[in-house]
Amino acid sequence: MFTLPIGSPAPDFKLAGSDGKTHDFASVRGENGTLIFFTCNHCPYVIGSEARMKDLFADVSAKDISMVAIHSNETDGHPEDAFPLVIERMKEMGFGWLSLDDGQQFTAKAYGATRTPHYFLFDKHGVLVYAGRMDNSPRDASRAETHELRDAIDDMLAGRAARVPETDAIGCNIKWWDKERHWMPADACDLDYLDQKFGKNA
Repeated sequence: MFTLPIGSPAPDFKLAGSDGKTHDFASVRGENGTLIFFTCNHCPYVIGSEARMKDLFADVSAKDISMVAIHSNETDGHPEDAFPLVIERMKEMGFGWLSLDDGQQFTAKAYGATRTPHYFLFDKHGVLVYAGRMDNSPRDASRAETHELRDAIDDMLAGRAARVPETDAIGCNIKWWDKERHWMPADACDLDYLDQKFGKNA
């Protein structure tokens, strides 16, 4: 399976950050957990989720859970996702989280990220307890009927296993270097394909 299995330790990385520093997993790890999410500037699923992302960042930061964005899209075909523009958009939108530049895509491959956004929640020991979506309607908050990521955070803080440990990420495909724009790894799981169909123009 392409996506990192539940129960796996967090793959390490060494990536340049929006703060001008280089970071590994240990340097971004939160006392009570770490939420890594793969994202980009242009995806409508990301844009539709940004207000929820800001609310989530405020909530988890207050609970000593770190929340860090990783940007992995190729930028020849998607120049708007170049890291200098990521930093510019962070300032414009008031994003408080740290963003990391995965331009070589090694981290996206190590985590098995398939879409933007794609969330990976690690407990205080650095063990993956949830991977997938925030909820079932990233483009339109008013249509969201589930909240699997927040449920998983609550479960983690209570010392329980996540009631739903894995969901399919809903969003635009990660844009891989030297791959067709809608390419997905053959072993990537796709639990909710019908929910993804609207991404074909992204």
